[in-house]
This record gives sequence, structure tokens and C-alpha cells, in this order.
Amino acid sequence: MSGSPPSGGGFVRRVGLFQATAINMSQMCGIGPFVTIPLMVAAFGGPQAVIGFVAGAILALADGLVWAELGAAMPGSGGSYVYLRQAFQYRTGRLVPFLFVWTAMLFIPLIMSTGVVGFVQYLGYLAPHLGRTSGDLIGLGVIALVVLLLWRGIENIARITAVMWAVMVTSVLLVIVAAATHFSAHLAFTYPAHAFDLGGDHFWLGFAAGLTIGIYDYLGYNTTAYMAAEVKEPGRVLPRSIIYSILGIMAIYLLLQIGTLGVIDWHRMTHADDIASTSVASAVLEKTWGRAAADTVTVLILITAFASVFTGLLGGSRVPYDAARDRVFFRPYAALHPRHRFPTLGLATMGVITAIGFLIGRHTDLATLIQLLTTVMVIVQALAQIVAVTVLRRRQPGLRRPYRMWLYPLPSAVAFAGWCVIYGYADENSPGRHPIEWSLAWLALGCVAFLLWARFEKVWPFGPKEISEEYLQGADPDVEPAGSPG
Repeated sequence: MSGSPPSGGGFVRRVGLFQATAINMSQMCGIGPFVTIPLMVAAFGGPQAVIGFVAGAILALADGLVWAELGAAMPGSGGSYVYLRQAFQYRTGRLVPFLFVWTAMLFIPLIMSTGVVGFVQYLGYLAPHLGRTSGDLIGLGVIALVVLLLWRGIENIARITAVMWAVMVTSVLLVIVAAATHFSAHLAFTYPAHAFDLGGDHFWLGFAAGLTIGIYDYLGYNTTAYMAAEVKEPGRVLPRSIIYSILGIMAIYLLLQIGTLGVIDWHRMTHADDIASTSVASAVLEKTWGRAAADTVTVLILITAFASVFTGLLGGSRVPYDAARDRVFFRPYAALHPRHRFPTLGLATMGVITAIGFLIGRHTDLATLIQLLTTVMVIVQALAQIVAVTVLRRRQPGLRRPYRMWLYPLPSAVAFAGWCVIYGYADENSPGRHPIEWSLAWLALGCVAFLLWARFEKVWPFGPKEISEEYLQGADPDVEPAGSPG
């Protein structure tokens, strides 16, 4: 990930629409749906929980259009910190992109820690007498194994991740097919009294919690924006890959959610001592195809959980490295392992934070962990990036925009409102955990870190602003150079 457009000797644009869509979908559909269906049901108090996945898809689509315009206009690699640097450099120098990397150092490993929590939950199906301490040690061991594998350098990363993605797709499809063979419409569509009472606070509190869980399940629709320097015809491919992946994952999630509710009584998912509350996919397979099939799919889900942590830390550890290399973060994060050429400090830091997040999730609950990670990313990434679209339209009107947001500014307004709902209800949905206060404290600490860094680097506010508008010039990446093959 470089914050600048790739030079002639840089990245090669060879990722087409199909590959880009598959990359997004593979990042979106990991362990998430296997562990969040019971959380969604508990939030809504019944099978009307499907509303949460639909609402999450609408928010993801509206926010995805923000990513689509920004990514198509600035198709280098680096994603958010490139867009935020371009938009906010005129008034605050490098403050906003620095804060994005600062918060990414927290919310990326917290996302990975949910995968480890899910791993231990499903392992509990195979080992029902697994104690809390044993589960904690196993989870920490999984994190250590992932870091060790990545520390030694991994060859053939693409092949390994492709195999893991195939396992994930297989496990999802098996649960959907199993549910379809024993589907009961009565179970799936019988709602409790006042399920849709829009005048009550209970519905909207559940909706906010469900929206948070829903958007967590869709995270990853922006993956190709981070690798835009390797995407062919990014002005056309990037927006389509984002939209197609969201619609495709929405269809998969709805089939999975409705199918599960048509096999397992939703009341079981709300009881902490029932296996359906922690390993609902295993419960579906056990009821439909028997214990042996359930054990097999559980193993596949364990591989999926491991894969999600592996690929997440692989990519996440590069974020502070790329930012430091572009002088947007602390210099030590730009160091690479002398032999295996991976960012050592970024990987080590995120490994430690993943372990801390895992223990938080284990000793509170998974819903609290999801609430914490989404709250942390709202202000600096989600809301700031929505504002960036408008700022750049005003500050850089000549910027090449091969894709302009449909119905602008309506998608921006919908996305902004959705993220504000998630943030505004965070404390109520996590009573006693104070996710809003923690997110503000982390942001304030980031501002202090920025001032220390800026003073050392002698940049604004301790030096001149460095205005860079490199995306206003340069060749059109959607046009094949003369004489190029294909």
C-alpha cells in the first residue's frame, strides 16, 4: 500500500472485476455470520432479526458508494488514509490520516479477536467440557500460532488464502443446504407480540444493536479500495466490485439467517447454556444431518475462523507500515524483517492487541467486543470519509472522477445517519462498558501522539503544511497505455 499513484516500476494492474468482487466477498464472509446470528436474534428478540442483516446491507451499500467514488478517483493503494490525507490536508495537515492509522491499530486487531472468540465458541461444540481457562489459553495459542506463521514469512500466500476461502464457502453452503432440507416456515416466520412496534423504545434499541452487528458482518466490502493500484480499469471495476459483493453477501446472509431460523427455535439462541447460542451452525447440522455431519462442518468453521485471523493480520499489519513509509505515522513501523521482508513492529503490535481484545470478548461477551470495534472506527474512518467526498468535490473540482456517487448526496446522508445511530446507541447497547467514552479517550490519546510525532517530524502544526494534489495530474489508469498487451 503506497499512498501515491504507482510509478512505472510499481504495482501491475491485473485484477479484473471477477477477481476484485471475489476478494471483497472473501473478506466479508468469514466467521462473522456463524457467531452473530444468535446475537442478532437476541438484539431483536425474535426471528424479525432478519431486519438487522437488511439494514446492515443498506448501510454497507450507502457507505460503499462513498468508497466507490473515492477509490475510483484516487486508485493508488492505501485506502482511507490516502483519501483523508487528500481531503483534510488543507486545514489540518496530516492529523486526520494519522488518526485513521492510530484507530486502525485498534479496530483491525479487535476484528481479528472476534474471529478467535468464534473459534473457541465452536471448539466448545467438539469439546463440550472445555473450561473458561482452557478456552482462554487455546485462543491465545491460536493468536501466537498465526503471528508465528506470519513472522517466518509465508510463501504462496495467494494459494493458501484461496484454499481457506474455499473452505469458508463450503461451510456456508453446507449450512444453507442443510437448513433448506428441513426448513419450517412456522419457525422462521412466527413473530412474538409487538415484534414490529415502531413506537416503542425496545424496537429501536434492538434495531441499533442489530445494525451494529449487521455492518460488522459486511465489513470487507472496501478491500479492493486498499489495493486499487493493482486493479484494472479502477474507475469501472472498483465501484462494481463493491456493489456486487455487497449484494452477493446479502443474498448469502439472508439464506443463512432465514434457513437457520427455520430449523432452530429462536428461543434456544437466547439461552446461554444452549449450544445454539454459541455454535448455531453446528446445531443446524446436528438437527438436520446428524452429529457426524455437524462435527465435520464444525471443523470447517474452525478452519474458517483461523483463516479470517490469518488473512486479517496479514493485511492489517501492513497498514502502519505503509503509513510510516509515506511519513504519515511513526517511523519505526516502516522497518521490515531483514530476511523475510514483513513489517515486524506492525505485526507484533497487532498481535498483542488481538490477544487483549480476545480476552475482553471472552470475559465480557462478543456483542460488547463488536460494539467496541465499530465505535472506534466510526468518527475517524466512517464519518470523516463521508465528509471527505464533499470536501474533495469543493477543493479539487478538477479531480478525475470516473464514478460519481449515484443520487449524491443521498447515499452520503444515509451512511452518515446509519453510522450516527450505531455510535449514539453504543452505550445503551453495552451498559456499563462505555464504548463511546473509550473511543473518545483513544481518539484524544491519538491527538497527543500526533502532536509528539508532528513535533519530531517538524510538520504542521510545528512546520509548514505540505499540500499534495498528485491525483489531479497523471495518466488515466482506465486507459491502456499505447502498445500494452491486451
